[in-house]
Amino acid sequence: MEKIIDESIQGQSLNLEAKKNNDRKLFIESYGCQMNFSDSEIVASILSNEGFNTTQNLEDADLVLVNTCSIRDKAEQTVRKRLEKYNAVKKINPKMKVGVLGCMAERLKSKFLEEEKIVDLVVGPDAYKDLPNLLSEVEDGRDAINVILSKEETYGDISPVRLNTNGVTAFVSITRGCDNMCTFCVVPFTRGRERSRDPQSIIEEVNDLWNNGYKEVTLLGQNVDSYLWYGGGLKKDFEKASDLQKATAVNFAKLLDMCAQAQPKMRFRFSTSNPQDMTLDVIETMARHQNICNYIHLPVQSGSNRILKAMNRQHTREEYFKLIDDIRTIIPDIALSQDMIAGFPTETEEDHQDTLSLMEYVKYDFGFMFAYSERPGTLAERKLDDDIPEPVKKRRLQEIIDLQRKHGHFRTQQHVGKVEEVLIEKESKRSNAHWSGRNTQNTVVVFPKENYNVGDFVNVKITDCTTATLIGEAVGLSENN
Repeated sequence: MEKIIDESIQGQSLNLEAKKNNDRKLFIESYGCQMNFSDSEIVASILSNEGFNTTQNLEDADLVLVNTCSIRDKAEQTVRKRLEKYNAVKKINPKMKVGVLGCMAERLKSKFLEEEKIVDLVVGPDAYKDLPNLLSEVEDGRDAINVILSKEETYGDISPVRLNTNGVTAFVSITRGCDNMCTFCVVPFTRGRERSRDPQSIIEEVNDLWNNGYKEVTLLGQNVDSYLWYGGGLKKDFEKASDLQKATAVNFAKLLDMCAQAQPKMRFRFSTSNPQDMTLDVIETMARHQNICNYIHLPVQSGSNRILKAMNRQHTREEYFKLIDDIRTIIPDIALSQDMIAGFPTETEEDHQDTLSLMEYVKYDFGFMFAYSERPGTLAERKLDDDIPEPVKKRRLQEIIDLQRKHGHFRTQQHVGKVEEVLIEKESKRSNAHWSGRNTQNTVVVFPKENYNVGDFVNVKITDCTTATLIGEAVGLSENN
């Protein structure tokens, strides 16, 4: 489940270079995980060919789209407030049309269109190519909806326009959907079954990014380890494939290898991994290629076997420990991050202590930690009572956060005194005299600007650290430039 939610970019609106002949204005903003932001780029590309240029002025827009997330209740509440704002503006600008995209669209289609009448169109994650037809329906005065989940759609043939980014790092989507059916998660219901994108289209997109000056790509999917291309079709149907299809299939380890070889000076990361699907051939591929970063986001959600079973996670605590040990044997300086849910239904103090002891064993570099939030339509919502009181959830979450902060500091201290390669991404938030970038372990590194530029690979001597950031001084350009 791709659940890394960067709070600093929530509600960010696309701002793209205008096409001269386009005469309509699109305002599109995104909430939730990186997959949603990646999807917004695909939507903007499709609508650019329909005469839309982006605007960041809501009042000027002919079409307003919000790309939504159903992972947490907070995200849904934020989107509802934004829809109220859009409709207030719509009273001043009646020709404006409002649409909801993404995971909330699939889940709340009838509520938005029929009951509350707050939007004109509802478009699910697999239906973006249908947007031109849906807009025609809306322009003819009819509500429009397409939330059909596809068994084939990967958008491999759409060249996404890029967010108004640093021009250095980019996301490339490689899979859509998820088959894992974790009981707390809405993704299988909102994004459908797992299918993978043609590897050739992925390599072409990577090559195009390199040619446009990008230096780092994150391969993106709800569950990247499940990537499997055998000519198209669902992952679950692979067993029905022909002998030739099976013999020539491309799994995630092979795709990683292809990417690393296609652009040996480009850095590669990937997210999100799943413990039950992570195989050691992926780790061995990482170890073989200097340009695949030594960082894995490996969500565990709980340290208790009883809770893992209730979550329908297909691994035990002991299996997770063995995977961690095997990964560290192959790549000793690997950085690991986690997702953790506090207060899942029926969680006892003993279960919570199991989570803390798992964290003590792994000592993660980073973490993404949440109190359990019941999501409508999930198996947990249908079968389990949300029976942990909010104060208990908050206290357990705080204990997890405090321990993660301690471990984060332990990990950053291990970098002090070393010289590490850093890709400069942007100016530091705290000082315009410093650059900010990341090392191979995905840790933020800040150092004086001197004569370096965004997009440079720089060797930095680490002199100090905080719980999450490394501080250093550049010693010269790395040989990667």
